[in-house]
Amino acid sequence: MVLLAQISDLHLDGTARASDRAARTVGYLRGLRQLPDAVLVTGDIADTAARSEYTEAARLLDLPVPVLPAPGNHDRRPAYRAALLGEPPSDEPINRVHDVGDVSVLMCDSTIPGRDDGRLDAVTLSWIDTTLADRRDRPALLAFHHPPTVLHHPLPDASRLGGASDLAALLGRHPQVVALITGHAHTAAATVFAGRPVIVGPAVTWTLRMPWEGSEVADRQQPPGIAFHVVTDRTLVTHFRAVT
Repeated sequence: MVLLAQISDLHLDGTARASDRAARTVGYLRGLRQLPDAVLVTGDIADTAARSEYTEAARLLDLPVPVLPAPGNHDRRPAYRAALLGEPPSDEPINRVHDVGDVSVLMCDSTIPGRDDGRLDAVTLSWIDTTLADRRDRPALLAFHHPPTVLHHPLPDASRLGGASDLAALLGRHPQVVALITGHAHTAAATVFAGRPVIVGPAVTWTLRMPWEGSEVADRQQPPGIAFHVVTDRTLVTHFRAVT
């Protein structure tokens, strides 16, 4: 069994509110009876991509287990690389694979610089294809920021993942992919894409209010959310928790 925690959409912006919500969320993880095997951070770590926001993120996310980030549309690759990865600034896609227990976790870059919508570009799709081909005997998760499916709210649906047919074709070649793990939408959700579960993690900063809940988009009174993913063989079970 592999236990993964997922947090998403911290939107650290230098304010006390954002910092407090992120710190409470990380504190919740630290206080667990059993720490997860890794923590996935599915994008929008910073709000304006200032270096100071990433410096704060690096401090907050200093946990005794691996922390596996992926960028979101509010992140900027050069600052993200320098502050979070300790690498020279670059505009190249940020793709990393991590073997957590017997599960391969591919943290993929679905961002399009300067835009809110997403796409797994040709470089990233080729990297995913090659990486999965080298790990055919291991269950795998693909984690990235933008959901590839309609979620029935105009805000995330206007900026979801493009090029979905390319991703579907790739998944058809790699049956070991157990699920897709995303963020971006600020609401915990579950759906299916190309025959695989899609789990949308809740946000730390604020919760999306669905159209049937009211006209105001952002519910800032809801507590931060966490998802816990349990992977056994090629099965995924997800549990959601609120950090009160």
